[in-house]
Amino acid sequence: MSIMTPLRPEHAVMARELVGEMHAHGGLAPVDLEQFWADDEAAHAAPFGDTIPQVPMGCTLTGECVYAELGIQEDFWRYEHDEEWRLSLNRAYNDQAEAIVGRRILSEDASDPTRAYPPVKGLHDVFEARNEWHDQSWWLQQSVHNPDELEALLDRVEARDVRACILPENWDEEKERLLALGVKPGLYRGQRGPVTFAASIYGPENLIFLIMERPELAERFSRAILNAMLEIGRVLDEEAGYTPLTAPHGFGFADDNCCLLRPDMYELFGYPVLKGIFERYSPSPEDSRYQHSDSAMGHLLPLLGTLGMTGVNLGPTVMVDEIRQHLPKAVIYGQMAPFTYSRNEEENIVMELLRDLDMALEKRGLVFAAAGSINNGTRLTSMRLVMAAIQRWGRY
Repeated sequence: MSIMTPLRPEHAVMARELVGEMHAHGGLAPVDLEQFWADDEAAHAAPFGDTIPQVPMGCTLTGECVYAELGIQEDFWRYEHDEEWRLSLNRAYNDQAEAIVGRRILSEDASDPTRAYPPVKGLHDVFEARNEWHDQSWWLQQSVHNPDELEALLDRVEARDVRACILPENWDEEKERLLALGVKPGLYRGQRGPVTFAASIYGPENLIFLIMERPELAERFSRAILNAMLEIGRVLDEEAGYTPLTAPHGFGFADDNCCLLRPDMYELFGYPVLKGIFERYSPSPEDSRYQHSDSAMGHLLPLLGTLGMTGVNLGPTVMVDEIRQHLPKAVIYGQMAPFTYSRNEEENIVMELLRDLDMALEKRGLVFAAAGSINNGTRLTSMRLVMAAIQRWGRY
């Protein structure tokens, strides 16, 4: 069962009613597909808008879900690296999606390697950490293990030529070739958040003890992360032909491990990184300032509230009304528990939508989505159930 509890007894009755109709129609919840997608497009254009027809849906399924739907064994490595195989799965999946939810939702377009820039290294490379593939995912490996090793690493990071570190040897010639084709290099506008990043390369327990016992070194660590990020951003902006005045605004973080820190610890370590990045890349109130943290990090909402966040996707135990109290102008992407969706808990899917609508209906700004990743196991019939519930109860 889900951790979710309906706010009102009638939520359970309403959910059972819709799920009953779903099973009476061969497992397909009743929804006007053409009308839904037209209304959803209008709703996404302005989630806080006074005239939007319904709550936007943010839980469209992804390539992670092809395996259960098509009845094949998971192979995330092959899906990522074997384009021909990936596109064949996407086409087969889209055939089913078109029939069930009215849209072909996965890309069927082949890439053109002649129009791709050579890979640019990232923040973890500046901090001498390696990404390794195991257990069906990439994992960032620890690069230092104690304060002495950390101090030595920071000495090297602070002296490092970031441009030389992150750009490959053939960058200049490839940039000249691709710019002639009208292809600009990508920008740096998203990053694994400071706590998650530091916990990966230094260890979560080590980081906690560092902040408690060596706050001056922790602050230096935090500054080094911020300064390296700013330098990566500056280099890639310049490579794309932008100046500080012309560079596009907006930045997003994914920081699940921020939940590990008390507010005072986060204020010392994580907060300065977000503040410094947003000052550079999101200086105006309307600029995107986004955080994904699918963990129990509600205790940090007051601090995040001082940063003027415009979008958040937080853990399933952090409720819409609590988020809205501290983040009045943020679009809330949530708060359905990912396992509610991936286990296809039909009544709970509907009840979690009804719960969130109760909390957000008057203030709007909710995009009903999973509070975290959408995982394999989630079926297209569950996505259609969300669509039906929004069309029935999520209209403004």
